[in-house]
Amino acid sequence: MAKSSQDIRLLELKDLVTQLNTTIKTLNDTIARQQTENENLKAELSWFRQRMFGSSSEKRSADISGQLSLFDGAAEEEKPAELIEPETVKVTEPKKPRKPKPTLKEQFKGIETRQVTVDTLSEEDKTCPLCGTQMVAIGTELIRSEIVYTPPRLERIEYMATTYACSACKDTEEPQFVKDSGKPALIPGSYVSESLLACVAYRKFGLYIPLYRQEQDFRQMNAPIGRTSMAGWIIAAGEEYLKPLYGFFHRELLKRRFLMMDETPIQILKEEGRRAQTKSYLWVVRTGEDGLAPIILYNYTPTRAGENARQFLDGIAPGFYLMSDGYSGYNKVKDARRCACWAHLRRYFLEAIPKGKERDYTHPAVQGFMYCNKLFEYERTYREKGLTYRQITSRRQKDQKPVVEGFLVWMNQVQPDSNNKLKKALTYARNRSEFLATYLEDGRCSLSNNLSENAIRPAVVGRKNWLFSDSQDGAAANSLYLTIMEMSKAYKLNLYEYLHFLFSHRPSKNMSDEELSRLARGARKYRNYARTKWSKTLAFRNRLPDSGFFFRGNPQTTRLPYIRISLIKEHDFLGNRG
Repeated sequence: MAKSSQDIRLLELKDLVTQLNTTIKTLNDTIARQQTENENLKAELSWFRQRMFGSSSEKRSADISGQLSLFDGAAEEEKPAELIEPETVKVTEPKKPRKPKPTLKEQFKGIETRQVTVDTLSEEDKTCPLCGTQMVAIGTELIRSEIVYTPPRLERIEYMATTYACSACKDTEEPQFVKDSGKPALIPGSYVSESLLACVAYRKFGLYIPLYRQEQDFRQMNAPIGRTSMAGWIIAAGEEYLKPLYGFFHRELLKRRFLMMDETPIQILKEEGRRAQTKSYLWVVRTGEDGLAPIILYNYTPTRAGENARQFLDGIAPGFYLMSDGYSGYNKVKDARRCACWAHLRRYFLEAIPKGKERDYTHPAVQGFMYCNKLFEYERTYREKGLTYRQITSRRQKDQKPVVEGFLVWMNQVQPDSNNKLKKALTYARNRSEFLATYLEDGRCSLSNNLSENAIRPAVVGRKNWLFSDSQDGAAANSLYLTIMEMSKAYKLNLYEYLHFLFSHRPSKNMSDEELSRLARGARKYRNYARTKWSKTLAFRNRLPDSGFFFRGNPQTTRLPYIRISLIKEHDFLGNRG
């Protein structure tokens, strides 16, 4: 009986040990999982702190001497695809010469200048202290400069129509009269003028000032102009005068072969069958770096469906290149040669680098970032050398193709650890692997989608200020005005003056494309920016077009002038040379 009790006790202890081992294993697994989650949360916290308080630039500081580098200098011979081994190199960061501070005359050379002769001396001060003779003026000199602000003002103009009568027929049964009715109102039944509407539109879409704040400002000028009236003017004038010009730009964009797209959510309060909180979308479609005159268009749609992108590009010849981000809706555009954005990919790897591991070249996130960064380094050297697009195509095949192929091999071999952001970066890259090398086919293809992201930024800044659109008509009008604003910025035009020019000349749906083209080219006289940087850009982007629309002469031989060109020889609003 005692032996039986001992056996039972022994079995109970064995069961207890088994249970304890199971508990210990479970607790160890839990601790390991929590430690992993803790590390991920720390990484998330570090990322949020960087986003909130750190620099948003993706530029990395130069590596210190003796550090390992994934890449050596530019290869002179084409290499087969292989994983690139680290090599010790010495890197020195080039020092940029400091730009000299401009003088006051250079800084404000674009504004009107007038000279005022000071007269603060009394007659006694102008009397010679030795002989008492009255002094005479013998010359002037500049003693100081100041910038004077003249507040804007409104005035009411009453147009008086003169009626003419025939003096010979005035006593007959059919007296003859004629009245000079003048130029029709910009908007029938409204008091708004071309200058007032241009001011309102410029403030909203150029300076992002909401209409309710403009209403408050007008009250300070004793002009009770309501926001409802201003919104109505914007919609009516956009539909009547800007939409025909927008349609012309759209038709010209469909003739191009290198396009970029991006989209951002907006809020519309009154959409039929939809709640006010539902997201609508504003798309930007722009031309790429093909060396031709840029075209930037915005398009409002109620949804983010990829069919919207396909419909907007309906009519374009198949085989064009389309640069976009990783949104799957762009897969609906079947006739395009899709290009992936390496800037997005680089950003994913940058965010996956743990804190303190920025110089650890054995970490997969750092290696992925370095692969992407190497491609951007090559592109920067091409720009600095001013290569043509044909030369860029050749250099990409020689320099960048081995890097891209090596990245694709490396990407499929990397086994990420518990770093969720690294998994996200690798998943993003693997899902777009078929598009990563498309840009190598032509030097006019962009490496990144940064141009369209920069173009969508004004809509984002505007959204933060005016918050929402009341109706679909208002959202459609926003896309028209943003198009005109960003096209004007791209050509260095005075935003207010160009809007005033358009409203004064009143584009019409009855105008032909040739008439609309002449109207667009009339914007040349409204340039008001320094031209040096723009000229350098044109000189670099000497990449020849597939169509001769924007150039006079043979499109295969036309070359853009370098920086020493005069204003009249530069691109006008549609790229023609005057």
